[in-house]
Amino acid sequence: MALDLGVLIGFLVIFLAVLFGPFKIHTIEENLEVFLLICGVLAMTLSGFARIPGIETGWSAEIIEEALTAPLHVGDIAGIPIGIFQIVLVVGLLIYKWHAPIHKVIRKLTDILSVKVLGFLLIVVLGLSSSVMSAILAAIILVEVVNAMPLSRRSKIDLTIVACFSIGLGAALTPLGEPLSTIAVSKLSGAPYYAGFDFLFNMLGIYIFPGILAFGIIGVFFLGKADPKAHEMESADYNETVKDVIMRAVKVYVFIAALVLLGEGFKPIILEYFIQIPSVALYWINMVSAVLDNATLAAAEIGPALSEFQIKSILMGLLISGGMLIPGNIPNIISASKLGITSKEWARLGLPLGLVSMAIYFVVLFVLNI
Repeated sequence: MALDLGVLIGFLVIFLAVLFGPFKIHTIEENLEVFLLICGVLAMTLSGFARIPGIETGWSAEIIEEALTAPLHVGDIAGIPIGIFQIVLVVGLLIYKWHAPIHKVIRKLTDILSVKVLGFLLIVVLGLSSSVMSAILAAIILVEVVNAMPLSRRSKIDLTIVACFSIGLGAALTPLGEPLSTIAVSKLSGAPYYAGFDFLFNMLGIYIFPGILAFGIIGVFFLGKADPKAHEMESADYNETVKDVIMRAVKVYVFIAALVLLGEGFKPIILEYFIQIPSVALYWINMVSAVLDNATLAAAEIGPALSEFQIKSILMGLLISGGMLIPGNIPNIISASKLGITSKEWARLGLPLGLVSMAIYFVVLFVLNI
């Protein structure tokens, strides 16, 4: 049963607001987390008017709990819940305490290796290791190294964006890397796939490894020469306080909670229309993951009834487009928050790089049938 026209129009208005609001209205850009949270609340409320047989939509205690706890729990270590909020806060405080010696070591590496070599290694190593250390920790390491490198602001932003594409790809190789990969393996754990820890590695590795290497090479071309003045200015201007560290963690918390609500709010649209779309079209339509939670899209679209080719095309579309805008992936959110990257600054490189990458992988998957 198709959704009511009024509900469809409402979802379209919210989606367009999320997509274009940060670029058009400066106040939204400065308060992006709160804006996305408001849009998530509106989407959840609107979804309550969508009636899909057998599917619960709208507000529920479970959804509220998930939004409140998702930033606080992505796993457990020794029985202690570990989440994005705690990691960003604790690592942020450690870096605040040891900022000077950490940056000194990074500067020495820059002198030894050159900024281009260090940039290449940063993109490739973090991309390859994010599936083990998690995309969250990889992003935190990324921003601290980038922040200490003697580069202009534009070069730092470009390096960060390219690296986030790499991290987003690499994190999908194991269930440890990011929520999308965890959900995909869980959904395919039964017949006929019996997905285990290495399932996504075996299925997607042939696409992801060359992609990470390519992003490493691309990143080098966006780096200028080392600029000692840039570092001297950064060192002189460093005045981050404990309050700044705490507020950054709070903003990341609100950001993740907002994405949970947006993803759940748009679920009626995903379930009613997306899952009926052929793989070749769904590959491109999944670019909406640039502003919606790709884990929610994966949960709705992935299932054991799909062929391996359909699963590949869905996941690759979600993974690549996740790097295009700030809300698209957790590494983007953490990096943009730490480095103060605006939506316009991210989209300047993220959108064209994402579109070109989507086109290349489209040829690989659908034309060459590799």
